[in-house]
Amino acid sequence: MTGEPVEILLVEDNPNDEELTLRSLKKNNVSNQIHVVRDGAEALDFLFGKGAYSGRSLRDGPKVILLDLKLPKVDGLEVLRHIKHDAQARKIPVVILTSSKEERDIVESYQLGVNSYIVKPVDFAQFTDAVRQLGLYWMLLNQPPAL
Repeated sequence: MTGEPVEILLVEDNPNDEELTLRSLKKNNVSNQIHVVRDGAEALDFLFGKGAYSGRSLRDGPKVILLDLKLPKVDGLEVLRHIKHDAQARKIPVVILTSSKEERDIVESYQLGVNSYIVKPVDFAQFTDAVRQLGLYWMLLNQPPAL
């Protein structure tokens, strides 16, 4: 996957939440060019062209990152920290999509430069609507700077 453009990077370790997110994106016609990674270390490798993604470039996307916080290997806050400390990667919008309502997670995410923090609704209809709005805003309305 070194040269394929990616519009959305989904960083999610829970298979049920991954499936729900992908179904919601597909239902709302925001399903092309999504890449899924299941832990923070893989997310960093994907973004910075290391490990299994050696040679991959940020010019190939993503346009937005949907990032869970509670991840194995490297947690979501540490992934966010790496993204926002890199001159090129920091331009990519990052949306925290998590079940954590903890105030310290919200505060730290914004201090690190997250673009949006969304708590996953447990209700399928609410979740689908939240993902639809995410897709519409970040993929169609938002005008990011060139990488």
